[in-house]
This record gives sequence, structure tokens and C-alpha cells, in this order.
Amino acid sequence: MQGLIDVILPCLDEAQALPGVLRALPDGFRALVVDNGSSDGTPRVAADLGARVLHEPRRGYGAAVHTGLAGATSDIVAFLDADGSLDPAALPAMVALLDGADLVAGRRQPQGRGAWPWHARAGNVAIATLLRRRGVPVHDIAPIRVARRRALLDLGVADRAFGYPLELLVRAGAAGWRITEVDVAYRPRTGGRSKVSGSVRGTLRAARDMAGVLR
Repeated sequence: MQGLIDVILPCLDEAQALPGVLRALPDGFRALVVDNGSSDGTPRVAADLGARVLHEPRRGYGAAVHTGLAGATSDIVAFLDADGSLDPAALPAMVALLDGADLVAGRRQPQGRGAWPWHARAGNVAIATLLRRRGVPVHDIAPIRVARRRALLDLGVADRAFGYPLELLVRAGAAGWRITEVDVAYRPRTGGRSKVSGSVRGTLRAARDMAGVLR
């Protein structure tokens, strides 16, 4: 691994889970927290633990992720949910796979009851099936992924809401990217409530955003 790798963590009210995530980052990875309008002190918690903090006032997962990508300085970047559901220890092995891939994406393997509610899992299966029909070889919408920063920017992903990760995969597939998918443990979040899988309403909102990408 050459140099530090920025780990982009989009955050909206993740003060409870964030400390555990930041402390679990492996050597060689540095946290870039993008606060998306938290009211629970998330930016202060992140800064106190040594993370670099950026602010994105426009609400939306894609808006926060894009701000992190634009503000990162490492050649390789990683993306990780900040809710404690994913183990940062998976990142070094994923980065190593970039020698033969343009994008390495996680495929969630639920660990423990309640890790992945049925409505969120069903939506993910349906969308991943549509992606494979388009020739994109994935089974998940990649909540944890690594790629080269410049190449990601050049893809021109435009969605700034929940459709961002899906558009990334669609554009990567159209550009002929080599995509490698690896199994990653997926645990119940360690704090707060998911903006997507935490409710049927949140899942439907995400599905709406993603359906717009697939039109």
C-alpha cells in the first residue's frame, strides 16, 4: 500500500456509532467524515477523534459522498458506512484487489438478527438482478467499496441522493470497468437509526431514487 488512503464516511447523526468505526480503521487509512447536517454533535465527535471533517449542507447520501470524493487527496479512496455495520478491517484486502480491478465492492453477508431487514434486502436483490441483466456483475449495491479517486470523478456520477451508489455501478459497467465483488460481514448498526433500512418508508424513498437511475 502506498501512502495513506482516505476513507470517506458520509454521516447524518452518527455520533453514537462513529467512535467505534474510527477506532477500528486499520493502519494506513485515514478518516474523512462528511457531515450532512447532523444535530447530535457528529462533527465534534469526529474531530475529537482526529478525523478530517467536511460539511455538506445539501441533504443526500450522494451529496455527502461526492463532497468527500472531491475533498479527498489520496490516489485510492474507500467508502464506508459510519453506523458500525461494516468492519473497517475488510479494507486492506479490498485495496489489494485493485491490482486486478477498477472497483472492489462489498457483498453483504448478514451477521446476527436484525442486521438486514427484509424490506431492504428484497429491494437490494431486485436492483442487483437488474444490474446483472445489464452486464454489471454484482449482487449488492456496494455499501463498502474502494477505487481510484480520479477514475471515480471521471465517471461523472450525477445523483446526489440514494441513487448515487447505483449510478456509480451503472456508469462503471458502461465504461467497461473491471468490478470485483467480495463478501463482507454485515452486522446490526451500533447506534442511531438507518435512513434507508430503518423503515419501510426509508427503503421506498431509496428505491424511488434508484429507479430514477435505471430509467
